[in-house]
Amino acid sequence: MQLALDLKRRARLMIAPTVFLAIAGYFGWNAMQGNRGLVAQAERIELLHQVEADNRAAKAERDRWERRVAGLRANQLNPDTLDERARAMLHLADPTDIVVQYPDAQKLF
Repeated sequence: MQLALDLKRRARLMIAPTVFLAIAGYFGWNAMQGNRGLVAQAERIELLHQVEADNRAAKAERDRWERRVAGLRANQLNPDTLDERARAMLHLADPTDIVVQYPDAQKLF
């Protein structure tokens, strides 16, 4: 009988620390693994770096195309660029032209 009362008293004393430990564990786990935790923050930073690299690549490609198109504008028409594009689109060459074949890796288009 004394043993049963002693066990009940000890169990009652352990309830509060167990509950608070469980709550602290829950918040600690969420601080690390939750939607806004440290792991998710590292993933967002990595994604941000990837998106910034993609953005820089897209801007470089856009700038490259703007330089190419600038030679075809009416106010500054470059005859060489116009001739190059016309020959490329029509698959024509002048008999006196010297044609140099580039490997696929070095194509300009």
